[in-house]
Amino acid sequence: MSELVTGEAVALELRPAKLPSRALAVLIDMVVAWSVYLAVTLGLLAAAGSLDDAAVAAIAVGTFVLVLVGVPIAVETLSHGRSLGKLACGLRVVRDDGGPIRFRHALVRGAVGVVEILLMFGVVACIASLVSARGRRLGDVFAGTLVVRERVPTGRMEYVPAPPPWLVGRFAELDLSAVPDGLWLAIRQYLTRMGQLDPQVGWAMAERLAADLVARTGAPAPEGVPPAAFLAAVVHERQAREVRRAFGGPGRPGVQGEPFTPPGITPAAPATYASSTPPAPSQSPGPSPGPGAPAPAAPAPPAPPAPASSRSASAAPSASEEPPRPATGFVPPA
Repeated sequence: MSELVTGEAVALELRPAKLPSRALAVLIDMVVAWSVYLAVTLGLLAAAGSLDDAAVAAIAVGTFVLVLVGVPIAVETLSHGRSLGKLACGLRVVRDDGGPIRFRHALVRGAVGVVEILLMFGVVACIASLVSARGRRLGDVFAGTLVVRERVPTGRMEYVPAPPPWLVGRFAELDLSAVPDGLWLAIRQYLTRMGQLDPQVGWAMAERLAADLVARTGAPAPEGVPPAAFLAAVVHERQAREVRRAFGGPGRPGVQGEPFTPPGITPAAPATYASSTPPAPSQSPGPSPGPGAPAPAAPAPPAPPAPASSRSASAAPSASEEPPRPATGFVPPA
């Protein structure tokens, strides 16, 4: 990365182009330019076959300057630093402050490029690019320009792990207005990469971030809560407030016991947070009796049911009585 500072004192992080990509872009531009130059030269010589040698030499020199010098300068000026080769390789010419180039920048680069690229077959340009810290050739040094990469590969987006369910909504009344954006960024970076850190280093970093967060909010962290879980819960509360502010959603950030997921965002896998207290020991069955202890008495078998003949006659419903109906909850009118 190369940090450039604009006129407004804004630091820009640009990725300078390396020599292989620049050489490939120049090769593409030279193949196209020489093809056009040969086609135009042959066409003019065929049309002006009756002219003398001085006129033919003048036409050749004029075509060389126009096609191999003037056209690249015009293309870079009109496209703001993108020639055909640079467009194919994802490169662009910018000023030292990160702004687009103008005609004077393209003119200086093209004029110096005639010497270090065309006349010296690119040897001087390669040596200057290797020596320069940002890969600039002599044309870039004199013009005050820089070739940067526009297509930078992006990494996979990391999601902040969800807090434990028992912490969701616990910090709904916490004042987060005094927490700076730099601290939020540091907390998010820690939460997305805490699985890659050493446990002791990660624990110390989480404690330091939690202490900074407590100092900004003015509310102490709950006792017995791991610092990483505390940070995840506070970040979750801030995200929920931003979603409610953007979409106007009422109520609490989530259902009690379930993490809140903003609409359109894939929920992250639940994270495992180290507990500050050892887990409770699991209950084990009682000790087995010794060899000399008496064996426990076996439970008595259940009594057999009484025969149907011994039942009292009063238990059977009489013929005149109506069998009981199932209760429906409906009371007939009187």
